[in-house]
Amino acid sequence: MKATPLTLKKRLALELWRQKEEMVRREHPLKQLFWECTLRCDLKCRHCGSDCKMKAESRDMPKEDFLRVLDSIAEKTNPHKVFVIISGGEPLMRRDIEECGRAIYEKGFPWGMVTNALHLTPQRWQGLQRAGIHTMAISLDGLEADHNWMRGNDESFRMVSQAIDMLVATEGFVFDIVTCVNRRNYPHLDDIKEFLISKGVKRWRLFTVFPVGRAVLDPDMRLTNEEFRGVFDYIRKVLEEGRIRADYGCEGFLGNYEGEVRNRLFSCQAGITVGSVMADGAIAACASIRADYNQGNIYKDDFMDVWENRYASYRHREWMHTGECAGCKYFRYCQGNGMHLRDGNGKLLLCHLHRINN
Repeated sequence: MKATPLTLKKRLALELWRQKEEMVRREHPLKQLFWECTLRCDLKCRHCGSDCKMKAESRDMPKEDFLRVLDSIAEKTNPHKVFVIISGGEPLMRRDIEECGRAIYEKGFPWGMVTNALHLTPQRWQGLQRAGIHTMAISLDGLEADHNWMRGNDESFRMVSQAIDMLVATEGFVFDIVTCVNRRNYPHLDDIKEFLISKGVKRWRLFTVFPVGRAVLDPDMRLTNEEFRGVFDYIRKVLEEGRIRADYGCEGFLGNYEGEVRNRLFSCQAGITVGSVMADGAIAACASIRADYNQGNIYKDDFMDVWENRYASYRHREWMHTGECAGCKYFRYCQGNGMHLRDGNGKLLLCHLHRINN
C-alpha cells in the first residue's frame, strides 16, 4: 500500500485533526511528564539511543528534587490530569523506586513505568502495586533467542515472560508490550503475536528504529523500505483480526495508513502536552529528543514557568519547513515529523512518508 495520494476521506479527517491540534498547541496543557530517574541500565540493547550504563557517571536524581517539580506543577494545574511516567535507564535499578512512586501518588499524580523487567520480581511487583502504580510498558523483541540477542542477556526473556504473567494476573491493571521491529524479528511477528495472545496480553505496541545511538551502525536494525511498509500492513491485519489491540508507536506521519495502524492520527506532542525532567535536571519534552532542544533546568528554573513561557521551537514549527520538508504538500499535517528526528542543526533524520513511498 502506497501512502499517496491521500484519499478524500483521509484528507478530510486529517484536516479536522489539524485544526484540533492547532488549538491544543495554543493551550499546551501538560498531560504527561516523563522522569528520567536514572541513567543506569542492566542491559545493553542493540537499538538503544541513550548513553545508559550499568554504572552511570552521574548519580541518580534524588527523589526530593523531582518532587519539588511536582509541587510546582500542582500549583498551576490539577495533578490528577498529569500522568507521570518513570523511565531511565532502567527504573528498577533504583532501590527506592517504590518510595518514589508512593511519593508521586501521594501528591495526587497518577504514575506508570517503562521497564525491561529484568528485576521485576514478584516482591517488587507487589511493592509497586502498594505504591499506586497505574500502568506499565514492558519491552519484548521476539521469542527467547531473538529477544535475548536484542537485549544482550540470557535471562531477559524469562523475566519478561514471568512479568507478563504477573501483570495479566492482576485484575484491571493496564499495561502494554512494546516490540522494536528489526530485520531479525520481522519474519516472526506472527510468532510474537501468538505468544502474547496465549499469555493473555491485550495491548501490543510496535515501533521501528530511528537513526540514533547504537542502531545507527547496526544493519540488523534497519528495515528495508518494503519491510517498513510491511510493518503497517501487518498491524492493520492484526487489528482486523481483533484478537489483540496492536498500535504503531507515536512517531511519524504515515499518509494513508493514518487512522488504520494506531488509535489516533499523528501529531508530535513533545513540548505541547508532553514534558520531561532528565537525569541531570534538564527540562525537556519527549525523553528521546536531543539535549540541543532542552528548555531549562530544574536546578535553576521553575518547571511551570519554563512550560508556560518557553518551548517555542516545539509549538511553532514553521522553522522545520525547509530542506526535505520545504516542498512537501503534507507538511500541514505532519508539521515536520517528530522532534526526536531532528539533529542539532534542525535537519530531519528520517521521513516516514518518504520511506513508505519508496
